[in-house]
Amino acid sequence: MFEKLLHDAGSAFQKYFGREPKWTVTAPGRVNIIGEHTDYNDGFVFPMAIERNVVILAAPALPEDKVPAGCAKIISTAKRNPAIVKLSGNIKPGPRVDWFEYVQGVIAGYLAETPSVQAESFVAVIHANVPLGAALSSSAALEVAVATLIETITGADVDPVRKALICQKAEHEFAKMPCGIMDQFISAMGAKDHIMLLDCRDYSTKLVPFTTPDLSILIINSRVKHQLSGSEYPERRAACHDSAKILGVASLRDLSMDQLVAGKDQLTDVQFRRCRHVVGEIQRTTDAVKAIEAGDYELMGRLMYESHESLRDDFEVSCRELDILVEAARKVGIEGGVYGSRMTGGGFGGCTVSLIQTAKTDSIIETIRADYKAATGIDADLFVTRPAAGARQL
Repeated sequence: MFEKLLHDAGSAFQKYFGREPKWTVTAPGRVNIIGEHTDYNDGFVFPMAIERNVVILAAPALPEDKVPAGCAKIISTAKRNPAIVKLSGNIKPGPRVDWFEYVQGVIAGYLAETPSVQAESFVAVIHANVPLGAALSSSAALEVAVATLIETITGADVDPVRKALICQKAEHEFAKMPCGIMDQFISAMGAKDHIMLLDCRDYSTKLVPFTTPDLSILIINSRVKHQLSGSEYPERRAACHDSAKILGVASLRDLSMDQLVAGKDQLTDVQFRRCRHVVGEIQRTTDAVKAIEAGDYELMGRLMYESHESLRDDFEVSCRELDILVEAARKVGIEGGVYGSRMTGGGFGGCTVSLIQTAKTDSIIETIRADYKAATGIDADLFVTRPAAGARQL
């Protein structure tokens, strides 16, 4: 699949620019196994890079490319029009968020981080098979791929943690999304056959082996993304931060469940339930790491179901379609090859992630697909992945 992605990207570059690229880089999407909405609360997350990627092919600009001085021409195979982005000067976010703002934001970050390193004008093609709008972090994969390209072209030597933070800042300032740090971290630093435990307070990481061929990760795209006001994510983030202030802690990471219950009367019902999810999810995430390390996959599965129920009832970011997919997985059960399942990502649509027995993959997919189609009329997209490598130059 990756070879086809590269081949198609090369064909596109040849089509648009009539020559071979000089530089090729890639960065993966991600799925979060457990630990949702904990990252911006200084908690733990447990993501892995997936075998779905953004690739960027690039070459120095030639006169016939008609690229303005100090700029780059970027073509996305998923978009109609090319974009011209700046490579120098005082770069500010545009008046509206468009796809190329992710690119421009990362470039602006590298100019600020390494002002002595400048990129000459270039042309590039972006091609990807990370599903858009599926909560598999296509945006972070794009940001990290752009960062990797800039490092490759200029020789900039940026610490991987700083690289992830530059990409996060680009999303905050140029894409207007106050995301946590998880997506950029795992795309930049994922490792093949490992799931990453990330401490979002001090940015320390632990790579947890996931090498057994008997288990696989099944990702199911519900193919829905409910239209929202755009305030749901910021509202939940604010509820967490406001509650931490009320309870006198730096972040919800510092709160035990007993302390939360003791301070319940100081919070609204909504604030309490938001906090209950986060405090419980942080504990579930550290418990999940121990379960994987001990080979206790039944416990891991129970933690995944508990996570989904908490996201559905306390954090209220699930939706009917995600709930149907999780219940279909639960119905298959361990005997049918499913240990556990949960929604993944920000919510209100997107994907579920399930821990399954590899030998029973086909029957699991067939059953869940049929149940979901019967309940919703939607054909779900399903694929199995192993933990993949992070961003790299090819």
